[in-house]
Amino acid sequence: FGREVEVDDRWIEMDYGEFDGQPVADVPAATWREWRNDLDWAPPGGESHRSLGIRVRSALEDLFEASRTSDIVVVTHVSPVKAALAWTLDVGDEVAWRTFVAPASVMTVGAGPGGPSLRGFNDVSHLVGA
Repeated sequence: FGREVEVDDRWIEMDYGEFDGQPVADVPAATWREWRNDLDWAPPGGESHRSLGIRVRSALEDLFEASRTSDIVVVTHVSPVKAALAWTLDVGDEVAWRTFVAPASVMTVGAGPGGPSLRGFNDVSHLVGA
């Protein structure tokens, strides 16, 4: 893109703690229920959806004004994308459980006078023929 790369740790993937690298099928059903029903629940040694949302929202607020006059590209992971979607739509972080994010997909957010607006989500058209 011809721009200097800046690294912002607020965009790193959710810390899954002891669940990191563990097959989804190995996580007990009761644990999934608790995680889905409590935004403050975190895997042992990991972080909650609420804390992820707070850090991603902080990054978005810092970028928002600059994005009114310049295009900004953020490269991140699935959980921060879901948190960014929640911020953009002004909904709760529980939307993450009802959202699928395709690998290498693009989300486009506009910075209008009324706040952020979702212009594209889960776009994989750039992968066609790749």
